Amino acid sequence: MTIQVELNPEMEARLVAGAQERGISVEQYAAALLKDAVALYSEPTGELSVEELHAMLDAIAEGSDKLPNLPTSAFSRESFYEGRG
Repeated sequence: MTIQVELNPEMEARLVAGAQERGISVEQYAAALLKDAVALYSEPTGELSVEELHAMLDAIAEGSDKLPNLPTSAFSRESFYEGRG
């Protein structure tokens, strides 16, 4: 299916910049954005495709490289109740 969408200059610039950041064409980027938007508002089936699962896990992990590296002992039952008593 082919559709035409009129964009104001600001939206066009944002679309072009987003495509350039990802190294893909404006058309590919616009199609990906539309696909993601439609997926957000579609009826849930209770099942994820492999691609959707990977996208979800990537979104969850985004920024995790900035979390502190804590020892396993930091997650003991006692550590959660430390100082209460």
